[in-house]
Amino acid sequence: MKDIKKFEVKLEQELKLVEKELKEIAVRSPKDPNGWVPSITRETDMGSDSADSNEVADEIESLEENTAIVSKLEAQYNDIKTALDKIKNGTYGKCEVGGEDIQEDRLEANPSARTCISHAG
Repeated sequence: MKDIKKFEVKLEQELKLVEKELKEIAVRSPKDPNGWVPSITRETDMGSDSADSNEVADEIESLEENTAIVSKLEAQYNDIKTALDKIKNGTYGKCEVGGEDIQEDRLEANPSARTCISHAG
């Protein structure tokens, strides 16, 4: 069987890194404490008549880019949290589709993998 402790350490390190990256561009969602929403980097009064339209456009573009990045990081964060929960529950390394063991080389490449290679989508 796999060295679960080794994967747990890798997952905890990954979790810290992803959480750090998320905190740089996002904040916890007030509606969903497990979710993240992009943060606006500058205070721009988007409703103000005096706001420069280029500044507003730049801010909207930045927010759109951050939304895509946050979405990707949030999915990665949730996969890592799920994998850590599976370690605690004794179900880590099992394919969520077929129930077979996930190949160790797949877990080496992606410790939060949820499926074996044959069920990877």
